[in-house]
Amino acid sequence: MKTSCVAFVMFSFCLPGWSVRAAAGQTAVDVYGVLDAGAVAQRGCGDCAANKVSAGVASGSRLGIRGREALGERVAAVFTLEAGVLNDSGESDQGGRLFGRQAYVGLDSRLGALTLGRQYNPQYLSLTDVADPFHGGMAGSAGNLMGYTVKRYDNTVKYVTPQSRGLSASAIYSFGESPYSNASNRAYGAMLGYAKGPVNLSVSHQRKNNIIAGNGNGAMQSLDTSARNSLVAANFNLRYATVFAGYGVNKGPGSSPWDPANPYGTLALAASSTDSRDVLFGVAAPFGGATLLASYIRKDDRGVGNRDARQVAIGVTYSLSRRTDLYGAYAHIRNSNGAGYTVGNASDPGHGNAAFNLGLRHAF
Repeated sequence: MKTSCVAFVMFSFCLPGWSVRAAAGQTAVDVYGVLDAGAVAQRGCGDCAANKVSAGVASGSRLGIRGREALGERVAAVFTLEAGVLNDSGESDQGGRLFGRQAYVGLDSRLGALTLGRQYNPQYLSLTDVADPFHGGMAGSAGNLMGYTVKRYDNTVKYVTPQSRGLSASAIYSFGESPYSNASNRAYGAMLGYAKGPVNLSVSHQRKNNIIAGNGNGAMQSLDTSARNSLVAANFNLRYATVFAGYGVNKGPGSSPWDPANPYGTLALAASSTDSRDVLFGVAAPFGGATLLASYIRKDDRGVGNRDARQVAIGVTYSLSRRTDLYGAYAHIRNSNGAGYTVGNASDPGHGNAAFNLGLRHAF
């Protein structure tokens, strides 16, 4: 793994001008990335590391290679390899995977794009790209309360239509490939979107048969965190500000955010929500080089325990250049009746019910 990482980085930095293009074969390979690091202060997390430096607070740090080769008849072969980086320690993100963010290959044509590999869940993209003014990052991330199971699916076939008059759609199917059951970890989903002028709207649904921590001899029991999540997401640009909204319906034992490795969240795992409704309202207002952010999220638990939660978040980003910005954010979650939701960010689920972030992000 270490040898592979070193070879990948050396290869990336040796590409002239960060891009290789060959006119004869109509090919192009580009290298890109984001480095993000910030100070995180958590509250309400017991014995956790309350104050720390974290990577990927506003956006997940990454190093990626993407390519495209024209094959003729308006058809092109495409690929993406994207590695998550914890640049506070130099380790790989996504549980140590080399290309844990994305790894896929496919064909792109006038009829749309068909790709195979590790890819994003369309319902998660609708939440972060359309409904959330924090775009899934900083303390105000909508993913702290609103359900989407996982950000990415393995073993996935994905189809994305070309955009026509503002309309687009995508569908995804993930093969479970479990050694004990063909149904375990199988997932599918779809998204229908409209983006034209000041309007951006999407409707998405995903279903995942998420069976984890089991084996074939019964020594370790399986844990069912299957989920069904539907989301209507929208934003509208008013010139002086963009307003955001989202409404989600979540069903299943894994339909709301939780982290089995999180000591704070584990306390509420046995009573996690299996039926809930999410409502989000937010705003992003530019002011000179700064953009002011705010959002309010309410999770309405329809279960017997009525474990509701509310999150209030404020934030700001300030552009130092086209590729570099400073950011700060604060969010607080009020958990009711034993709910255990935590304030995280783009790369960390968090361990407390409140957090403050201050950091720097650079894209290349």
